[in-house]
Amino acid sequence: MAHSAMAGSGWGTTEGDDPLQTAVWRLRSRGCWADAAALLEPVTAATALQRTALLVERCLYTEQGWAEAEDALRTAEALAHSDDERGAAACERGQLAYAATVHQTRDRADEARSALGRAAALIAPGAKGRALLDFRRGLLAENLTGSPQAARAAYRRAHAGATAHADPLLLSFTWRHLAGLALREGELTEARHGFAESLRIREELGYLVGTAPALASLADAESEPEASRLREEARRLFRLLGGVPTWLARQLAPPAADAATA
Repeated sequence: MAHSAMAGSGWGTTEGDDPLQTAVWRLRSRGCWADAAALLEPVTAATALQRTALLVERCLYTEQGWAEAEDALRTAEALAHSDDERGAAACERGQLAYAATVHQTRDRADEARSALGRAAALIAPGAKGRALLDFRRGLLAENLTGSPQAARAAYRRAHAGATAHADPLLLSFTWRHLAGLALREGELTEARHGFAESLRIREELGYLVGTAPALASLADAESEPEASRLREEARRLFRLLGGVPTWLARQLAPPAADAATA
């Protein structure tokens, strides 16, 4: 799967000096989503949404854990009472359906569109959750609908929202996906800048599980020998994390000539 097809930040990074959120972030950033979700007890509307976001992200990165994510999502939907909570749950349902579709587990594109449309009706413009929703609507436009213009508009709205709400992790995704569209159009300078910003943010945050994809994306916009150096660094991190994210394996596969001389 191309670098532009996979992503989706859930909730933000650490939340202040809360030791629980710090522990959850450290596990999440290393790809230990189930362990992070297990820390979120007791289950309340807020923790149910956070658990769901973790387990949906695991599905996107590992292509596993679908049943657990569905169970967590149903719990979050049952506990949601406010419009913001119901909107956030709908946003996660849309992301889970999107993940299943792009991984070709099951075609749930219509469900993804419906769920994100429902989220848009519930999450007020300018609300913190709106930026993530706009980003995910961009993913659908780019990868399921094939509309780069609509995707770019959604990513830009998400970028502005992430900036306004100081969500650096989401900014790393919007930078990367806007850069991916620029690369497709041959705008190499713009693409390099966006990919470099995405990588910088992820390294600063310690978002290890997202660093290899950022390195590989930047490599696609660089010339040799820098491109090969970036891909080798991405391969090292990919192996360190046990082959996660799974979809990166195809992007990092060495050329046949390189394999023959290895």
